[in-house]
Amino acid sequence: MNVRIKPGLLKGNLVIPPSKSLSHRAIIAAGLAKGKSVISNVLYSKDILATIDAIKAIGAKVKIDGDKIIIEGNGYVKRINDVIDSNESGSTVRFMIPIALTCDEEITFVGKNNLVNRPLDSFLEIFENQNIKYEKEENKYLPLKVYNGIKPGIFKIKGDISSQFITGLLFALPLLKDDSKIIITTELESKGYIDLTIDILNMFGIEIINNDYKEFIIKGMQIYKPCDYQIEGDFSQSAFFLVADAIGSDINLLGMNLNSHQGDKKIIEDLKQFGVEIKYENNILKAIPSKLNAATIDFSQSPDLGPAIAILASLSSGKTEFKNASRLRIKECDRISCVKEELEKLGINIKENPDGMIIEGKENIKGGILNSHNDHRLRMSFSILATVATSDIVILNAECVSKSFPNFFEVFESLGGKIIYE
Repeated sequence: MNVRIKPGLLKGNLVIPPSKSLSHRAIIAAGLAKGKSVISNVLYSKDILATIDAIKAIGAKVKIDGDKIIIEGNGYVKRINDVIDSNESGSTVRFMIPIALTCDEEITFVGKNNLVNRPLDSFLEIFENQNIKYEKEENKYLPLKVYNGIKPGIFKIKGDISSQFITGLLFALPLLKDDSKIIITTELESKGYIDLTIDILNMFGIEIINNDYKEFIIKGMQIYKPCDYQIEGDFSQSAFFLVADAIGSDINLLGMNLNSHQGDKKIIEDLKQFGVEIKYENNILKAIPSKLNAATIDFSQSPDLGPAIAILASLSSGKTEFKNASRLRIKECDRISCVKEELEKLGINIKENPDGMIIEGKENIKGGILNSHNDHRLRMSFSILATVATSDIVILNAECVSKSFPNFFEVFESLGGKIIYE
């Protein structure tokens, strides 16, 4: 599906969809708990559906009731299916690999599109160290077939690749018979995501000792306890609409928790770097349109904000620099090269660096035809840019938004967005 978006600012109230990061974590923890949990305010994106299917594969019983999920777990991993299909969800596959391996049975992990190429080296190193037998194709990471389980011990893992590997271990290691320790061998990036993981684990009765993000001590033989939990609004999704506000729209964002540990809450500080005023009154969060000045933004803790910030940078006076952004290259697409490729079609000058880019902003952005590269965040970012373009922007392969925000088009139109489906 392709969409044509006509210029026009957005206006209205918007309840931001629930946090995808917290949804993954709460659903998995409930699936591991001994007893019944209710997870509410769930949005059934493709990624979340993949995680729901994954916990079914390890023995959890799941009943969906509107935006609530009733999950009954066994308190341990019981293999029901010998294949876990993560679809396109990096969180699902990286969280579930060590969890599934606590069962010590043969299992295969599969996925689709770019997920088969997204690195799993941190786990493969653990497999080598623990003599865990596995098979995969030479030039792909999925399908990955693993023949035996994970054992307690000391796990050394890099902190500058993806916090998802650490989260997967934090979920799995409490289930093992003996104690374990995770040692972070480089500076840990995306600490906010680790905080989210530990918060959820604590709610479900699991204790993790965090020694200044340099090492994590995990006691074995812990038991997940059931918990009822409501998912809060997603700051990574709010970023698109806060950027829309900053470039001229008038959207009131509802349902946001400013005390959240979500790493992408950093969008608020990033916007301020561009000179944007942020208001939060009566539980309404919004950005105030203003003259935008270029900024230098560090993405080490919040790589998912890259596409939205690129739109803001494109309309700011001066040159905006993305720093410590190398992880943008290993998402659904290479979000540095692909953003450069597409935005240059609209007349924006971008210099690509190994770990970032420099975007020279313009006052006016022309329309054109853009490729989403099957990346949901590029698709949503280009839609926001289209609201202030001088002519229509056509976005190819627009259906990819279903990965994280399946009703994005409806929301966009409810705010006055003008879409023609082609």
